[in-house]
Amino acid sequence: MSTRSRQGIALVCAGWLLLGGVCMPALHPGTPQLGAIKLPDGFTISVFAANVANARAMCWGERGTLFVGTRGEGVVHALQDTDRDGRADRHHIIAQDLRMPAGVAFRRGALYVSAVDRILRFDAIEDRLEDPPAPVTLPQRFPDEDHHGWKFIAFGPDDRLYVPVGAPCNNCLGDDSLAATITSMTPDGRDLRIEAHGVRNTVGFDWQPGSGTLWFTDNGRDLMGDDVPDCELDRLGARGMHFGFPYCHGRDVPDPEFGAQRPCSTFTAPAALLGAHVAPLGMRFLRNRSFPARYRGAILIAEHGSWNRTTPVGYRVVVAFPQPDGTARTEVFADGWLKGNSAWGRPVDVLEAPDGSVLISDDAADMIYRVQYTGPGTP
Repeated sequence: MSTRSRQGIALVCAGWLLLGGVCMPALHPGTPQLGAIKLPDGFTISVFAANVANARAMCWGERGTLFVGTRGEGVVHALQDTDRDGRADRHHIIAQDLRMPAGVAFRRGALYVSAVDRILRFDAIEDRLEDPPAPVTLPQRFPDEDHHGWKFIAFGPDDRLYVPVGAPCNNCLGDDSLAATITSMTPDGRDLRIEAHGVRNTVGFDWQPGSGTLWFTDNGRDLMGDDVPDCELDRLGARGMHFGFPYCHGRDVPDPEFGAQRPCSTFTAPAALLGAHVAPLGMRFLRNRSFPARYRGAILIAEHGSWNRTTPVGYRVVVAFPQPDGTARTEVFADGWLKGNSAWGRPVDVLEAPDGSVLISDDAADMIYRVQYTGPGTP
C-alpha cells in the first residue's frame, strides 16, 4: 500500500450540536489556532503532523515511526520524520476498514492494534510500511460491544499486554464478567487475567517510573448533573482492587441506582478527582530530562472535553504531581482549544518523543501537536 496523504483539515459546523437530546459544543471550522494555546513559561507548541484523520492513541516503533490509532476512521496511521526537523514528512495508512482501532502498542518489531473484540498484530511492520502485512488475530476475544468498545492498549513492565474492557453502558452492572475491568494477557494473546475491577472506561494508563505502579484515567458516568460525578485519576496498588463502578463514583458519591448495594468505603478511592465530564483519556508519566525538574515523574493527562454539560469543560491537558501518600495534585498545563461554548480541538493522547518533546493527538482537528521546552536551563 503506497504512502497516502490527506488534504486539508476536516471542517465541521460551528455553533451547537444536539447529541442524545443534550447540547454540546460544536467544533469551530478553520485552521487550528496554535496561538490560542496557553502553556507554562518556556514551553512552545507546533504542528508535528496535520491531516491525521481522527488521531487517537499513539505509540513509537523501534525505528522512530509514530503509529496512531483511530476510533471513527477505521484506519491506522504511520508517521515518519525522516529529516528530524520536528515535523512528520511521510504518512502511511497501514490498515483500513478496522472496527474502532483506537489502541496501538509496539513490541519486538510488531504493532498490536485493538479492534473492539479482538487484538490484531502486524509483524515486522516497520519493514513494510509501503506494503503492510495481513494482521495476525490473537486468540483471546473480548466483549462484542461498541459502547466503550474502543480500547487503549499498552505493554507493562511485566511484558504483558494490558487491555481495558469498558462498561457496555452509561451505568449498569453488566452481564459479562470482563465488563468494567482492566485485563492483561501474554503477548501471544493467552493467560488472560483481571488486574482491576470497577473501572467504567479507562482510555489511558501508564506505569510509574521507579515503583512500577499502574496509574490510569477513568471517565465518570453521565446524567447525574453538571457537577457530579468526578472523572478520576486512579492508582492500582495491588492486583484485584475495585474502584467502585457502578456502585460508587469519585470518593464518596453513591450511585442513585446501585449505591445501596455496596458502600463507598469498600472501594479504592481515586488518587485525584479531575472534575465532572472532563473526559480524561491518554496519560503518561514524564521520564525525560528536557522539561524542567518539577515535571520529572509528573503525569500529563489529555482531557477530551464534555458533551453533556451546560457549560463545557475539559478540552485541555493537565499535569498531575503524585504525592508520597498515593494521591496527586493537579494543575492546568495546556489549554485554549475551548473558546466559550465552541471548541476547535479535542486532546486525546500524550506521548513523549525520543527528542524530549511531547506529542498531543487531537481527533477533532486531525492533528498531532509537538510541545517543547525552550526556556531557561534548556539542555
